[in-house]
Amino acid sequence: MAMTHRHAYGIVRREFLQVGFSGLLGLGLPGLLAGRTRAGAPAPRAKSMILVFLTGGLGHLDSFDMKPDAPEGIRGEFKPAPTAVPDVHYCEHLPGLASHADKLAIVRSMSHNYTNHLNATHEILTGHSQPGAFFDKIASRDDYPCYASALKYIRPPGDGIPSGVMLPTYLMEGPLTWPGQHAGFLGSKYDPLQIKQDPSKPDFREESLSPPVGFSVERMNRRRELLDELAASRDSLSAASANDPMAEQRELAYSMLLSGKVARAFDIHREDPKTRDRYGRNMFGQSILLAKRLVEAGVPIVQANMGRVQNWDTHSGNFKRLKGELLPPLDQGVSALLDDLASTGRLDETLVIVTGEFGRTPRIGKSTGNVNGPDGRDHWSKCFSVAFAGAGIRGGQMIGHSDRIGAYPASRPYGPGDFATTIYKALGIDPETEMRDRLNRPIRLALGEEISPLYTGSVG
Repeated sequence: MAMTHRHAYGIVRREFLQVGFSGLLGLGLPGLLAGRTRAGAPAPRAKSMILVFLTGGLGHLDSFDMKPDAPEGIRGEFKPAPTAVPDVHYCEHLPGLASHADKLAIVRSMSHNYTNHLNATHEILTGHSQPGAFFDKIASRDDYPCYASALKYIRPPGDGIPSGVMLPTYLMEGPLTWPGQHAGFLGSKYDPLQIKQDPSKPDFREESLSPPVGFSVERMNRRRELLDELAASRDSLSAASANDPMAEQRELAYSMLLSGKVARAFDIHREDPKTRDRYGRNMFGQSILLAKRLVEAGVPIVQANMGRVQNWDTHSGNFKRLKGELLPPLDQGVSALLDDLASTGRLDETLVIVTGEFGRTPRIGKSTGNVNGPDGRDHWSKCFSVAFAGAGIRGGQMIGHSDRIGAYPASRPYGPGDFATTIYKALGIDPETEMRDRLNRPIRLALGEEISPLYTGSVG
């Protein structure tokens, strides 16, 4: 993979001109091709989506699918607590979300077959099984595209606003790069913008959306005029250059950088300090706040990774970590998000999803192939819970249910294909849209059915 040469003060002027701004942004700016979509795409329910991703996997028995009557060693240390909806209970350490239960629909019968983090992440973030999946298979350009990349392929943006942003960390550990974070076989030009900084830090600044040292906006405009003159001169020398593939990329890069709309959204330091306090002055809360700001700026898909790689991977100290480190900031941040979206009317047009790549074992200390402490839960993909809100979702309901110990669905299971189909249809995209892989083979966007009880309230 080609690397951009960087210096202590950013990218030097010569390099800045050579990349035509697109390398500076860290974006593969889209071309003109989109997927083939059948006539009659579904009417969009959502203009945007915020995906709160609990990397590592949240235990469903310790959050939304508690089993207080299960045997000791399964039910855990936490108690169920009443919510704003009669007969609906969440974990006692989610009081904020409990007060918003009327806005939330919890699907408790999600299921797939992969208990490895990398394979499972690909399942959830693309809706497909990773091609040639094996244990710890890292990301490759044979993978399926993430939701933002597919949207960019089908609906190329023309206003300089990226189709997707992932923040505040890139899921990578040593040689392992998590699949499901980029455009896969669609190619790098459809990759979402990746942010690798903690927005709760005082020095947070998304450098890719700011001019490098030595460049003012006025000076960049002069550089743009020079580049345009050079391009025009080249065009006059060669008729073939009329199809210059860089022309659109330059235009989109300049539009995004000079318009300032997305850059202003990243300037979280201008946010009202009281608002920042409500979300929580931590990476969880500020990442969710930044996701909201980006949606308000017009970014259609934002994924906020709640923590570093495998942050929710509680093989030991499950209850101590959930109670002290993980559940409180998640609860505070998502609650503030729902409040703000509802107060501005944006909840009606923003799909909010909270999920991990899988759940955790029902039996405490039980191993599925990993070393676990006596107070830990291992990976479990056969049954887990996902929370949905906004964009027409009927809140206040529990969809599906698990067996008496939370091990397997006791009602209709929903898989990653159903999850993806639900997302695409919410965005007004036909899940039967045809993509093309690197061998030009037709690939269907999503395989599955919409999780219709989210909207109908009927039993799933």
